[in-house]
Amino acid sequence: MNQQNPKAKDFPALLEEYQNFVKQELFPHDLNWVTRPFFESEPELNLLRQKAKEAGLFAPHLSLEEGGLGLDLVQFAQVSEILGQSPLGHYVFNCNAPDIGNMELLHLFGSEEQKDTFLKPLQKGEIRSCFAMTEPGHAGSNPIHLSTTAVRDGEEYVINGHKWFTTAADGATFTIVMAVTNPEAESPYARASMLLVPLDTPGYKNIRNIPIMGEAGEGYLSHSEVKFENCRVPVSYLIGKEGQGFALAQERLGPGRIHHCMRWIGICERVFDLMCKRAMSRELNPGRPLAEKQTIQHWIAESRASIKASRLMVMDTAKNMQEKGAKTVKEDISMIKFFVADVLMKVIDRAVQVHGALGVTDDTLLSFWYRHERGARIYDGPDEVHKSSLARNILKKYAS
Repeated sequence: MNQQNPKAKDFPALLEEYQNFVKQELFPHDLNWVTRPFFESEPELNLLRQKAKEAGLFAPHLSLEEGGLGLDLVQFAQVSEILGQSPLGHYVFNCNAPDIGNMELLHLFGSEEQKDTFLKPLQKGEIRSCFAMTEPGHAGSNPIHLSTTAVRDGEEYVINGHKWFTTAADGATFTIVMAVTNPEAESPYARASMLLVPLDTPGYKNIRNIPIMGEAGEGYLSHSEVKFENCRVPVSYLIGKEGQGFALAQERLGPGRIHHCMRWIGICERVFDLMCKRAMSRELNPGRPLAEKQTIQHWIAESRASIKASRLMVMDTAKNMQEKGAKTVKEDISMIKFFVADVLMKVIDRAVQVHGALGVTDDTLLSFWYRHERGARIYDGPDEVHKSSLARNILKKYAS
């Protein structure tokens, strides 16, 4: 992934291209798209995907050889913030979760067969994928505690289990599932593996799209409950080796948390803009805008400072990860995860309050983000888990 698209050599100009595309092509319509069923909006979104390809902006995270721009982690983080300003920005440019994480996994650890069958059409935006790890019976913050099993039977694995919050399963072509293949392994971190499962495989069932604060959603904007009942896949669909599931999950989650944090900062910027415009246009009395109130001014000042602090923290972590490796920024990854998720919720909540009753309606994007991004403090490890982990690591230095 070293070769760069010539467009990326003038990176500030490239960022401006992305910003212009998002503002001109997405901002005027994204509220309409997210308040309609996804599959109703999908044809229009696919036309925009084609437009992004023609503009040479599609899949910025991929190498030039794979049809992308060859951006490094630090560069893509800055693009991710811009795309995050629209709820469908990452989807239009084919770098949305969980697809981007699955692309990274298959690029690094997939066999040639797996790359030809699953990775290449995913990179081209011809199919969608999902990732099945979290289970109803176990805390999602503990990926080594799984009940789903994959038992080898000759040249096949037989998968049985129950998963939920399998994001974007509705309409996806395949999933990557975490399942226990080595239950007797001495280390709990060596018991699970990752397997590719085409979603037309007999024994796979999408039970429902789980309602999130009253909205089930569909397609890319869904979170499904799924079951695997004697679901058989070839041994060749194992990613990496048996027992590597936990290690592969960590490879996937490190860069993924940076992607998420920069997307959250993009949301904050769009929400901040909405909040400021509303504060100036909403009059409590004739000629006296809400922005004159000290409380509103404090919210605006605090939001601007916390957004800037978030960006500096995340970009510093991305730079260190890129230069020194993921293991050197383990504490920083925990720090940015809980810090930026908290900033995101505070900024959205302030914007809702400034909008008044309008803020809780679907006439703005605020209610959509309030519903869908409250989970930011839960997924990829709850904030409390990251805080405890960070504190333990800090206190080790004082133990003596």
